[in-house]
Amino acid sequence: MNKIKLRDFEIGGDKLTILAGPCAAESQEILDETACTLKEITKKLGINFVFKSSFDKANRSSITSYRGPGMEKGLDMLQKIKDKYDLPIVTDIHTPDQAEPTAKVADIIQIPAFLCRQTDLLVAAAKTGKIVNIKKGQFLAPEQMGSLVKKVEDSGNHQILLTDRGCSFGYNNLVVDFRAIPIMQSFGYPVVFDATHSVQLPGAQGNCSGGDRRFVPTLAKAAMAAGANVLFFEVHPDPDKGLCDGPNMIALKDAEALFKICKEIFDLVRK
Repeated sequence: MNKIKLRDFEIGGDKLTILAGPCAAESQEILDETACTLKEITKKLGINFVFKSSFDKANRSSITSYRGPGMEKGLDMLQKIKDKYDLPIVTDIHTPDQAEPTAKVADIIQIPAFLCRQTDLLVAAAKTGKIVNIKKGQFLAPEQMGSLVKKVEDSGNHQILLTDRGCSFGYNNLVVDFRAIPIMQSFGYPVVFDATHSVQLPGAQGNCSGGDRRFVPTLAKAAMAAGANVLFFEVHPDPDKGLCDGPNMIALKDAEALFKICKEIFDLVRK
């Protein structure tokens, strides 16, 4: 498996990497509090950490749903986090024209699950030369990710991460098939497990998605046991007041205990 170099660490090596932060950039204060605390936790536990938040969440259930501050202001907010805490950044793009400006701030450019088959988006992200994290669509079998990997590779980029976040299962529900982890690893790149979006209940609340964060620890631990290389969590100081994806985000106060046990399972599997 290719190990992906990021700053002074490798993603996909013998050390757990976690991508985490608030779903959308709500305020500089929330980003600061979350980034500072998560950096302290991951440093203490010996975990590689990449800070995540979105400047725009274009796939919302309602036109009135909170999407984020927009690209210009959102990237400025993320740049401040990067500079202040010396952290690498992952954020998502929704259109090809967002790739180049986002690459000036982000170390990892993320392709949203619903857009994972959009060739122009994948090519634009690939051509920035940054790491490209492709989230597997809820509508795809893991075997189908191979063609998406090839689109990025054929665009000259071999810095790729693949993320599983569950599959559509009936109405307003997702289910996780952990066979997806070794299947996607067979394409030669590290696999991320998105533990918080996997408990999302898409559209379950009518004008917004629901979720059940009670099951985040169960799925995260299972993903570590199944051999996932990276974990992804959306984390918020007060998820119930979060403006986006609140029901499936984990509370900042619960992060350390969860990260600790996930790292222990990660290390055990590799022994």
